[in-house]
Amino acid sequence: MADPLAHPTSAADITPAYLTWLMAQAVPGVTVTHVDMVEAKTYGEQFVSTAGRVIVNVRYGPGGPEDLPPRLIVKVARGVDKILAPFYENEVNFYNRVRPELDLETPRSFGAGFDAKSSDFAIVLEDLTLRGATFPSVLSPVTLDTVRSILSQQAKLHARFWESPRLRPGGDLAWAGSHVEGKVADLMMVGAEPLIQHEIDTVSFKREMVQRLRTTGPDLRNGTLALHRHQQSLPQTLVEGDMHIGNSYLLPDGSGGLLDWQLTCRGHHMHDVSYLVTTALSVEDRRAHEKDLVRFYLDRLAAEGVADAPSFEDSFTEFGRCLIWGVYIGWLTTPVVNYGWEINVINHLRLTTAFEDHGSARLIAQLG
Repeated sequence: MADPLAHPTSAADITPAYLTWLMAQAVPGVTVTHVDMVEAKTYGEQFVSTAGRVIVNVRYGPGGPEDLPPRLIVKVARGVDKILAPFYENEVNFYNRVRPELDLETPRSFGAGFDAKSSDFAIVLEDLTLRGATFPSVLSPVTLDTVRSILSQQAKLHARFWESPRLRPGGDLAWAGSHVEGKVADLMMVGAEPLIQHEIDTVSFKREMVQRLRTTGPDLRNGTLALHRHQQSLPQTLVEGDMHIGNSYLLPDGSGGLLDWQLTCRGHHMHDVSYLVTTALSVEDRRAHEKDLVRFYLDRLAAEGVADAPSFEDSFTEFGRCLIWGVYIGWLTTPVVNYGWEINVINHLRLTTAFEDHGSARLIAQLG
C-alpha cells in the first residue's frame, strides 16, 4: 500500500507505515516497526456482521509510550459494499471524540480514521483477550451478576451525558444524531427497510415469527418510528445503541464491558437496558428478574448523579415499548450467515417472547 493515508481493506494492507500514521494521531511519538498478522475475519465468516477484524502482533520503535500492547485488533470495512459507511463514521467519531473522556469499561483505542470518499475506515483497538476477556452470547448462560455489571456500565455512560446540551444541534456531540435524524437513523429506518422485508420474505422462521406476532414488516417499521418520535420528548442521553449481549465482554473478575459503538446516538435510556436484559437472559430468567434489574439500573443511575430520572413505572413501560426495535431492527436485519443459525434464532425467540409478554404492540398503539 503506497499511500499510508488509505485505510486498509485487507490484512495485507496493515503495514508498519500505516499503523504508525494512524496511531500517531492518538499516541504521539509512536512508531510501529513490525507487523505480523495473526488472524483475519471478513464478512461471511461467523460473528463478522458489519466490519472485518484483523488481529496483529506488533513491535514498536523507541520514543513512544511504554504501555502499548504487543497485540492489536484492527477493525476495517467489510469490503462488500458501501452501505454501512454511516456505521463506520459513527464508531470512528465515538473513539476519537468520546472515548478519551470516559471512565468506562470499553476497549482502549490507539487510533481511528474514516475516509468519506472511499467509505473505508480503521479503528485500532486493544486485544481484550490479553486481559483475559471472554465474550458471552445467547448460547451460554449469563448470570444475574454479569447483567448487573453491564447495567452498571450502561448507567455510568447514560449519567455522563444525561440531558446534555452537547448532544443537541450546535453541540460538539451533535454528530451522533438520534433515532429519528442523522445518517445512521436514515440507514436503519429507510435503507434497511427492503433488506428487512427480504429477510421476512425469504427466511422461513423469521416470516413465521412475524406472523405469530400478528404483524407485518411495514407495521413493525411504523411502530418503531412511532416509538422513536415519542421518546424524543422524553429524557435523552448518549446510548450505546446496539446493546445485545453479544456486544459485551467479561473480565476475569466478573466485571462486564461494552463493545461496538456503530449505532451510538442520542436516545432513551431504556433502549440499551431493554435490549441487554432481553437478549442476555433465558425467557424464564428474564420473566423472573427483569423488574429487579430495571430497579437496579435506576439505582445505579441515581448513584452516578442523575437526580431526575424517570420513575420505575415509566421506565418499565418504555422498556416494553423498546422491544419493537429489538425485533425489527435488532435481528430481522441480521442474516443468519452473520452469527450462525442458533444465535439468530434464540435472539429472535427471546425478543419476540418478551414483545408478547409486555404487550408491546398495545404499548406502541397507545402512542397514536
